[in-house]
Amino acid sequence: MPEFDFLPVFAPGWVWLAGAGPGDPALLTLGVHSALQQADIVVHDALVGGDILRFAKPGALLEYVGKRGGRPSCRQADITERLIQLARAGKRVLRLKGGDPFMFGRGGEEALELSRAGIPFRVLPGVTAGIGGLAYGGLPATHREVNSAVTFLTGHDAGGDVPDGLDWQAIARGAPVLVIYMGVRHFAGIAARLIEAGRPAGQPVAIVTNATLPSQKVFETTIAGAAEVIGREGIKAPAMIVVGDIVRLRADLDWMGRFVVPAGETTAVASRHIG
Repeated sequence: MPEFDFLPVFAPGWVWLAGAGPGDPALLTLGVHSALQQADIVVHDALVGGDILRFAKPGALLEYVGKRGGRPSCRQADITERLIQLARAGKRVLRLKGGDPFMFGRGGEEALELSRAGIPFRVLPGVTAGIGGLAYGGLPATHREVNSAVTFLTGHDAGGDVPDGLDWQAIARGAPVLVIYMGVRHFAGIAARLIEAGRPAGQPVAIVTNATLPSQKVFETTIAGAAEVIGREGIKAPAMIVVGDIVRLRADLDWMGRFVVPAGETTAVASRHIG
């Protein structure tokens, strides 16, 4: 049962599509925490860590269906069919994704299939890495002296390649800040398209790896230099890439790197040093 009376009750035969946030369990919403404590089975992605899954109720089945680029992965159709099968068996099914299920998380695809199959579902949004992950890296998505617009885009299309279906000319000329999900593998190609479309090669770029986790690192570079940094540092997913002058604010806004809690004290903001 929910811990608070305003939280919804998870009924048998339902699927809840939920976002676990970018990694730090402190960023779980009350709704997702409650769902974990009610679900009979948690069908979770690769980016949902043990620090979050430990909130599942005793006896709940944890089923891994993670997808990672370039590695053997579960087929999306099989995952969706599994959700339908479990719901029809009367289970309380929590489909738990990293970040937010409707932000490049295929949550919309799964919800459509559930709807077509007549399965009742609820959506529990989560903190997306393009907002929360950036904040932990000292990178505001917007700042009124820098940008009044931001564009979120994915670094690969459904086939795993650079998304050529995008209007790169419009993207390069549009929002001052670009936030790129899943862009590490193909950033050389993305950078070439942005520069060709008129984006300055020397514009600042920040790459945030393992956002919000103790292993978080932030690399500052430029559009032209980012691909070389990715290769030299061996940067792998999960990582967020931020393009734009907002990166220049990080020198002052890197709260995790600047403020450390002295031993035995709990009143200051905790920090993990990042490179």
